[in-house]
Formats: sequence, C-alpha cells, structure tokens
Amino acid sequence: MSERVIPLIDQRLRNTAVRIPDRPIAATGLLGDQLGRPLRDLRISVTDRCNFRCSYCMPKEIFDKDYAYLPHSSLLTFEEITRVARQFVAHGVQKLRLTGGEPLLRKNLEILIGQLAALRTPEGQPLDITLTTNGSLLARKAKALKDAGLQRVTVSLDGLDDAVFRAMNDVDFPVADVLEGIEAARAAGLGPIKVNMVVKRGTNDDQILPMARHFKGSGIVLRFIEYMDVGATNGWRMDEVLPSAEVVQRIHAELPLVQLDPSAPGETAERWGYADGSGEIGVISSVTQAFCGDCNRARLSTEGQLYLCLFATQGHDLRPLIRGGASDDELASAIAAIWQGRDDRYSQLRATLPPDATQGQRRVEMSYIGG
Repeated sequence: MSERVIPLIDQRLRNTAVRIPDRPIAATGLLGDQLGRPLRDLRISVTDRCNFRCSYCMPKEIFDKDYAYLPHSSLLTFEEITRVARQFVAHGVQKLRLTGGEPLLRKNLEILIGQLAALRTPEGQPLDITLTTNGSLLARKAKALKDAGLQRVTVSLDGLDDAVFRAMNDVDFPVADVLEGIEAARAAGLGPIKVNMVVKRGTNDDQILPMARHFKGSGIVLRFIEYMDVGATNGWRMDEVLPSAEVVQRIHAELPLVQLDPSAPGETAERWGYADGSGEIGVISSVTQAFCGDCNRARLSTEGQLYLCLFATQGHDLRPLIRGGASDDELASAIAAIWQGRDDRYSQLRATLPPDATQGQRRVEMSYIGG
C-alpha cells in the first residue's frame, strides 16, 4: 500500500503551546476578544469517531478501516472536561453544546451530561446544555440523556428521500431510523428540537421542499446550512454551494415566509417564519453572508485543543495545563488570555483572500471539533 498523508493527523499535531499569564486574569463573566466579542458558547467535542461517512465531513476514502483515531488515553476524561467547562462558565459561557464526531458514540455520555448540568453561571443560573447528533443512536438514548440533564438536541438530516440520505451518509443508514430518533427525542422532552440539513447543489438540493413540508407545523425548527469549506478532506467547491437566499426563495414560492428577528445575540441562523404561523426555518450562511461580527463561540476538541474559529488552522493546547498541575485560577487565566487575543473572522475575509493565502495551512476538520 502506498504511503498516504491524512490532513487530520497533521492538524492534531499543529497547535500552540499555552502559557499561563504572568499576571492572573480574574474571571468576571465579561470576557471580550480583540473585536469586543464576548465568550458565551462553548462547543465540546467528546469523540473524533463517527458511524457515518458523509462526504462533506468524513469521506470514506480518507476515514477508512485503516484510519488511526485518537487513542482513548488522549481523550479528556469527563472530569477534565467538566473542570475546563467550569472555567469557561466563570468567563461568561452560558451554553454548552456536545459534539463529535458523533457524540453518542462516547460511552456513558450521560455521566458527563450530569456533571455539566450541575454547573452554574456566576449569577447562579443553570446552563443551556445541548447536543448535536446524526440521530442514529437517539431512539435508544433519548430518555437517558434527558434524565441526565440534557435539555435540547440538534439532529443532522440531509434529506427525506431514503436513497438520497443513504448516499449522503455513505454507510447505507436508513432515514426512517433517524426520524424514529427525532420522535424519541420529542417524547423524552428534549426540545425545542432543531434539524440541520447541509445543502449541496446537485446532490440533495431537491430535498429542500420535501424537508420543509415534512417539518412545517411540527414544532421542529429546520435549518439549512450552506456547504462550507471546512478542513481539507471534503473536496469543497464553490459551485456546489447553494446560497441560503436561493433556499429561502424556493421555499417562499410554495410556503410563504416572513423574516423574524434573531432570538439571541451571536445566533448563527437567520430566522424565517411561515406566514401562516405554523413554525419557522433557519438558514446558516457562513459562505455567502458571514456572521463573524458577533461570533461568541469557542470549540474544545476531544483531547483538549481550544479552537477559536471553525476555520482555524491551529489550536491552543490546554491538555498540558489540565494534566500538568495547573490550578483552576491558572487555567482560567490561560483561557482568558487566549480569548482576549482572538481576532478570527475567516468567513468575512474569505472573498478578499488571495487563492494561496492559506496554502500549506490546512484548516481543522469539522469532524474533529464539531460544527
């Protein structure tokens, strides 16, 4: 077999050593970056594994049976994740989203959810604890997740046509099983439920209207995501991006829409309600309409790399501090210093960058840090 270089392995090795600031940075709950953006949302990857092989995320030709995933010893333990999350909450984080890979592949995830659900903001308020999943294991786990303290789920579903969906996940997984998982989540009280559909022109854009019809009036918010240029393995091409504006036009032509106000600062989705009041959709347009200006999200990889942008080329390695004896105050100060130095706004700058601007700097894979 010929030697092959897998970009994700390169990415894991490329990180910035984290230094504890000489002067402590107190956690006040009001931490801003270079552009004045507060820290409010932490997305925590709990595994780099997934049981789907979606071409836009973990294509089968790279993530094959010979692919070397992170060893279990490299993964942060639940106690380590909770400790890091506690420092982020002290700096103002109000929402924790568990991601992967596929997070429900992480054994005993309910234990972590219970630990995170016990955290409180500086004002004594509970956190918004949510999870993004492909839905394949949701039917059997929904109740236990809710009982552990999970509040909401977002389910990835790229089409209702079974042939289209099986082709998209590339492991021949049936759409009916994901729909069963969504119903189990609803029955367990994990809501409001959101369903995310990544749209690729020429691949599944014929599923836009069937998806809209199916979820209209259900209380589930369907969100359409532009196919993004994350990582280096998904073969992204601009001509496969269907702009969100066209998604809205297609739906509006049959199911009239009215634009809604954002529900929260830093929200990724632009909201559109059905004119008859029977629910809403969202569109996430990081390619054609960047929303970097109020991005308040940080991402923690499964082995302790902190990323400040979905399109980052390197992370900040927190694990040596976590496992090397740093105190909570030192860890909190290190996190604060990283966020205060943040000036990431890749999506806003994308159109102005020369073609070779990031040559040799492979961006982190979405499957590694979550979406």
